[in-house]
Amino acid sequence: MSMNTDVVVTCAVTGAGDTVDKHPAIPVTPEQIADSAIEAADAGASIVHLHVRDPETGKGSRDINLFKQTVQLVRDSGRNVLINLTAGMGGDLIVDDDQPNVPGEGTDLISASERMAHVELLRPDIATLDCGTINFDNANYVYVQTPNMLRTMAARYAEIGVKPEMEVFDLGHLRFANQMVAEGIIKGPAMYQVCLGIPWGAGADPATMMAMVNQLPGDAFWSGFGISRTQMPMAAQAMLLGGNVRVGLEDNLYLEKGVPASNAELVEKAVRIIKDLGGRVCDTDETREKLGIR
Repeated sequence: MSMNTDVVVTCAVTGAGDTVDKHPAIPVTPEQIADSAIEAADAGASIVHLHVRDPETGKGSRDINLFKQTVQLVRDSGRNVLINLTAGMGGDLIVDDDQPNVPGEGTDLISASERMAHVELLRPDIATLDCGTINFDNANYVYVQTPNMLRTMAARYAEIGVKPEMEVFDLGHLRFANQMVAEGIIKGPAMYQVCLGIPWGAGADPATMMAMVNQLPGDAFWSGFGISRTQMPMAAQAMLLGGNVRVGLEDNLYLEKGVPASNAELVEKAVRIIKDLGGRVCDTDETREKLGIR
């Protein structure tokens, strides 16, 4: 394991979390999300990870037309940036305390094929695979992603030429991701995102990141991130452990304590950290080569 000095930066632009009331300028509309993605690309991100939101409510959405509008705006901008679409929407199970056998209010569970309908239509460079089920908050929200779903989605990604980014929130997720690689469902170079600090997955600390990195295949391409105040420390840690970095408003709202950030500012800060540690930021063509994306 050695430090990575040629670092790919991903920007996770908006996410699906309940952050609109916690920040003065969370990107919500397709135009806002696309503009923020373009600004992040201009600041040094070679991959933009995109969710969409309901323009009326600001809540996360899986509306195909919103994805279509957002992706088209980024593509029409002429920026040379890799588009990475979430395929994680539609896995929400709310467990009712009194009737746990009946899905509670807010449950949104759909099939594997429905989860990737927008990926089928838009054929982005990359799309995500959340590699397991997880307790996703401090109450009764469970994110559901089964082995059958994952194998179905991974196989279809391979058929349509979309690179899967395997998001691993815990060691069990990583173990299953490695299993898909071993089965040949995931084609090399395998792409992993080590996601730290999300309740209740792996914690965002150096020991945990190292433990997960030690379980990665030797030829994997990986990035890592921590949420909230751990975003920049984990960006530095990922580089030191030989990986790449992800920043953005999906994971952290602040540039520093009390100062709301923009995506471009978070990318710029990550770029400074990379350079201060003696590295350089890869451009999009270099990133394509690293990932085997044409």
